[in-house]
Amino acid sequence: MNDKRIALVTGANQGVGLQVAKELVASGATVLVGSRNLARGETAARKIGPGAIAIQIDVTDRASIDTAAERIRAEFGRLDLLVNNAAISNTSKGDQSLAEYGRASQASNCSLDEVRAIWETNVFGVLAVYQAMLPLLRHSSDPRIVNVSSSVGSLTLNADPAFPYRSVFTPGYAASKTALNAVTLGMMIELESTGIKVNLVSPGFTSTSLNGFEGTESLEDGSREVVRVALLGPDGPSNTFTAWESQTIPW
Repeated sequence: MNDKRIALVTGANQGVGLQVAKELVASGATVLVGSRNLARGETAARKIGPGAIAIQIDVTDRASIDTAAERIRAEFGRLDLLVNNAAISNTSKGDQSLAEYGRASQASNCSLDEVRAIWETNVFGVLAVYQAMLPLLRHSSDPRIVNVSSSVGSLTLNADPAFPYRSVFTPGYAASKTALNAVTLGMMIELESTGIKVNLVSPGFTSTSLNGFEGTESLEDGSREVVRVALLGPDGPSNTFTAWESQTIPW
């Protein structure tokens, strides 16, 4: 077990997280399949097969995060790779299309409670997991953090009227990814003098429950850049924000 990289992927019971966990196991890593609901995590781990281990972690619950960190410390003594993937896009979309939901969630009419709920998972949850897992990453000889963001959070891209997704830049999901990018920059600056690498990745417009399966990319295609960056070795770059394949996204 000590010869294998130990990875934690949050939100890994479905979507991009599940695909990333599957590919990391195929690469030889031991992957902790993070899931808010343990039963769903166990189902996902069985689907992946040997090398996948379910772990309960709700990124909005500090006690849950701390328990997960303690379990990793007790069973493995370290963490080599942290993939902060868990995210939500809404709490009220229901059967609305993305366009319909977008019109109902603009700055003038969005639900503040919904915005807070989205940010609780996508921003504060990532920060809480980072704080809890950092001591374990410090015990790794090749530690890396990969935060799954989105190009829709890029202020530079959204400032351009020609950007095709500009209309979906609302205070909820898109702005939460902008905030995640800022928080990640804080991590990068904090850790740049250490051996811990930090990267931001956009999986693109992948067809998942996050967007009501309206995405245009398959799970395999959408997960490629996350996996590529997660598998970078100790000589691989840090402080990057990319989409497939190694395409730089402006902040």
